[in-house]
Amino acid sequence: MKFEIIVSLFATMIISAVLTPFVRRFAFKIGAVDKPNQRRVNKVPMPTIGGLAIFIAFTFSTMFLLRDQMPTQQLWGLFGGECIIIAEGMIDDVYELKPHQKVIGQLLAALEVYFVAEVRMRYITLPFIGTWYLGWLALPITLLWIVAIINAINLIDGLDGLATGVSIIALTTTGITGLFFLNLANTWVAIMIFALVAAMLGFLPYNFFPARIYLGDTGAQFIGFMIACFSLYGLKNVTFISVIIPVIILGVPITDTVYAMIRRILNRQPISHADKHHLHHRLMQLGLTHRQTVLVIYGIALIFSFIALLYPLSTIWGSVLLTIAILIGLELFVEAIGLVGSNRQPLLHWIKHIVKQFTSKSSD
Repeated sequence: MKFEIIVSLFATMIISAVLTPFVRRFAFKIGAVDKPNQRRVNKVPMPTIGGLAIFIAFTFSTMFLLRDQMPTQQLWGLFGGECIIIAEGMIDDVYELKPHQKVIGQLLAALEVYFVAEVRMRYITLPFIGTWYLGWLALPITLLWIVAIINAINLIDGLDGLATGVSIIALTTTGITGLFFLNLANTWVAIMIFALVAAMLGFLPYNFFPARIYLGDTGAQFIGFMIACFSLYGLKNVTFISVIIPVIILGVPITDTVYAMIRRILNRQPISHADKHHLHHRLMQLGLTHRQTVLVIYGIALIFSFIALLYPLSTIWGSVLLTIAILIGLELFVEAIGLVGSNRQPLLHWIKHIVKQFTSKSSD
């Protein structure tokens, strides 16, 4: 990587760090403040829209500092979608939009980048099956992917520094994977990823426990939107390896989102119903402190990232076996902490039943 790019990334981090206190004051002025309630962990009013500082620093970096590295159509196409998602997030942080109103904003941003920046999935190549051209399905699948990742990141933004740190780990792994393993011709995607990481690193000291400002929906949705777009640039022509890597990298938010949906369906609640049974809530209910919970989830995110880096080095059968092992291990962990419910542990109960039968036969 060129020295000029490294200097620009460092400057991006500094700009973000300098901007954040100003954004904090701005948040108080416009009323973008989280007030304590039963669902919040903060004990005092906390300014949100912290993602605005990340967005400004990232935009300055890509539009000016790293402009020579970026293709014009993709740069401006992405910028249009970013502006839509930032505007929707800021409105939500001030006025608290309803879930369907948020989704409308997310779909508008997704449609913009689909048609203008050409962020889309075109076809899928699966092992033992072959190539499946998506055709008209490219649009709904792309929109579903973008909206799902946005909301996955938004859902884990429940503790100081949690979404920011997990996203930094995920994006760094995505950048490394794209740059060194997937042989992407579009190296500008990796450079843009590292620019966003730099902007988030500048913001993190203000956001880590005890936080002085939150990402808010402004930041969580912006970061989720960018992660979705970056992954789709690598998924235009999808293979088993290229589709599984971003899913594994985003293991923490995706796991939390999927099991939240399962939990609400089993409890006969609306999928949009808010509760205090997410991954970070369960870990704190098990006795971990706020800081310990965040650090444990950072550790889990790092494990997912290391596993993702194994895929480009594995054979197809190795990747399949690795995926099966991950799913089994993940299910055991989820059941152990009671993410779906303390009385819903089918795999653990089955293992206990098998062990009990085996030990009883041995004692006979």
